[in-house]
Amino acid sequence: MSSKIADIRKDYSQKELKKGDCANDPFTQFDNWLKQAIEAEVNEPTAMTISSASKEGRPSSRTVLLKGLEDGLFIFFTNYNSRKGQQIQENPYVSLTFFWPELERQVNIEGYASKLEEDKSDEYFNSRPYKSRVGAWASEQSKVINSKNVIKARFLEYSLKFIKNVPRPPHWGGFKIKPNRVEFWQGRPSRLHDRIVYSLDSEKNNWTINRVAP
Repeated sequence: MSSKIADIRKDYSQKELKKGDCANDPFTQFDNWLKQAIEAEVNEPTAMTISSASKEGRPSSRTVLLKGLEDGLFIFFTNYNSRKGQQIQENPYVSLTFFWPELERQVNIEGYASKLEEDKSDEYFNSRPYKSRVGAWASEQSKVINSKNVIKARFLEYSLKFIKNVPRPPHWGGFKIKPNRVEFWQGRPSRLHDRIVYSLDSEKNNWTINRVAP
């Protein structure tokens, strides 16, 4: 089996990424690529892997959905008491990875996460479907449970408690990530991939753009 896994490979040749064709800032460049992913009907174009680490430096990753790109901030929502929520509050440095295999593209974002303003979390929470809002109360995310029946019972409990209006739980809301490094990766033949990196100069508050070796 291991030899068969090692033999799996694909040569990339759809597109190329030239430094001169890139936008002056990573947010415009990301927005352009995201629009192209949506137009190409990529499966789950807003799905991103977020990697966090505990205060001891032990990393973990999971996939969430991007829910906003505003004022240079990448936004997603979660349970603050979940494993990822606790890790981010202990160690705010995170990375995000978008992978769009249909376009042979990847974007990696590194930066600093902090809680989103409560009014913005309220606004998004109130836009969610009713059952999703109830579910935010019912699920004690990342907590060990004896069976799925625990969740079903809690869901029924909160459905009866919040028949119409479901307030946002205090333990649920958004995180905003302010990036300092963004890499755009375009697959190329013979593994000579295009990699364009935007790095933030915090003192001058501007971005430098460089090509790095594949």
